Amino acid sequence: MKETPETSAEITFETEGKPAAAPSMKAFAFLEAVAKAQRPLSILDLSVLLDIPQPTAHRIVHMLVAEGLLIREPGSRRYGPGERLTNLSLGLLSAAVRSAPRQAILRDLSQALRETCNFGIISGNDLVYLDRVEAAWPFGLRFEAGSRVPLHCTSMGKLFLSYMPAETRRRLINTRPLHPYTATTITDAAALTRELDNIRKTGISTDNQEFLAGVVCVAVPIHADNGTVVAAIAVSAPVARMSLQQGLQHVPRLREAAAKIQDTLTTSRPAKRAT
Repeated sequence: MKETPETSAEITFETEGKPAAAPSMKAFAFLEAVAKAQRPLSILDLSVLLDIPQPTAHRIVHMLVAEGLLIREPGSRRYGPGERLTNLSLGLLSAAVRSAPRQAILRDLSQALRETCNFGIISGNDLVYLDRVEAAWPFGLRFEAGSRVPLHCTSMGKLFLSYMPAETRRRLINTRPLHPYTATTITDAAALTRELDNIRKTGISTDNQEFLAGVVCVAVPIHADNGTVVAAIAVSAPVARMSLQQGLQHVPRLREAAAKIQDTLTTSRPAKRAT
């Protein structure tokens, strides 16, 4: 592979005298690899994964860092999504949610349960609401799409924590303060770990007035084709209207809606030929 002169704004590759790929597509390949990875990647990881010489990978990564698309993990030589890439992905997902059947599925679920239903993803160390359908009650929880809330005390947030690799989860729990938002927030790392292990086993996560006093939530995961948990769906309500036990009775409907949303995320497969 022959490298041609490059600048921070443009990178060109040639193979046997012919361009190997457009500069923007090469940069996109790096972003795609980082976005798909379940952990931060080193320059060597990216070099091997994309079959690109390490010096070239080094320059591309540092260009992307300078643009805010990648960020170096503190205390390591690995790189993850930067704020600009994260904001871009959130914007795309949010736009897709509102124009896709997922929003209709969430609305049908909210109408069936007569409570507020939420659709969210993990972004960095926060849970982000990508979509919400508010219940038609005088008292509601007013969170706009794009709102960020903590992981350790919300039903969807704990769900994402439970499916993290053990070391990633341990590091996150032990390096960030478990702020006591209410009297029932779990602030002990060992107790939270036990809670997360149970959530992983059952696939059901709850928020028993742990983030907002007087509010309970129940959440279930949404998986991608490869089994990775990519999103979650939850029902939330004031405890005066829905006890935690009543919320748990909604799990079958939550799972049904999650399966429908999952179908909107799966890649289309070629139709079977008629025999």
